[in-house]
Amino acid sequence: MSKRFRGWGPEALEFFERLEADNTRTFWTDNRSTYQEAVREPMDALSADVADEFGELHTFRPHRDVRFSKDKTPYKTHIGAVTEGEGGEIYYVQLSATGIMAASGYHQMARDQLARFREAVADDHSGPELVERVAALKRSFEVGGEALKSAPRGYPKDHPRIQYLRHKGLTLARSWPPASWFSTARARTNIVNAWRAAAPVNGWLNEHVGPSTEPPPEGW
Repeated sequence: MSKRFRGWGPEALEFFERLEADNTRTFWTDNRSTYQEAVREPMDALSADVADEFGELHTFRPHRDVRFSKDKTPYKTHIGAVTEGEGGEIYYVQLSATGIMAASGYHQMARDQLARFREAVADDHSGPELVERVAALKRSFEVGGEALKSAPRGYPKDHPRIQYLRHKGLTLARSWPPASWFSTARARTNIVNAWRAAAPVNGWLNEHVGPSTEPPPEGW
């Protein structure tokens, strides 16, 4: 029987603080048990807790892919996990020394999704609807997603919704700095409430974009 999620204790954040200062295999080997017990096991418990509503979380491996990076430090200084809803939206949670972040939306759209997204944004009925839904949530969320610097091919630079047409992904994220409630069940409540609050935008994305039929982007 899996453990119930009771948050991440101070030792979890301390682990990442120490890892940032000493990102080496030696440190990792010496502190592997701390990572497993203080960081990974609570994430596994959170996954079990949210599975019925959102699906089981896939936790990303702690090792960095350094093949094409100038930064050769071997380990990520955070733990992240993701799941995908039936409509195509993703739900992501991350813990690091700087706090907790919960996000949802369409992180990086595949080509078929991007074509549908731009068509819906350009449409004079569905496009303004998206703008209104995002605007209603801007006070509570950080709107993110990789975006082009200029207008995508086939769309005018002065399009009234060019800000959204440039997006290659669209996400809503909420972050919290370290707090005492991190080590309580309130951590789950805040994460789940952030995912639920993003439903208006996720609903629009699911209706007008939906899942991709192409292979998922590398790293997700």
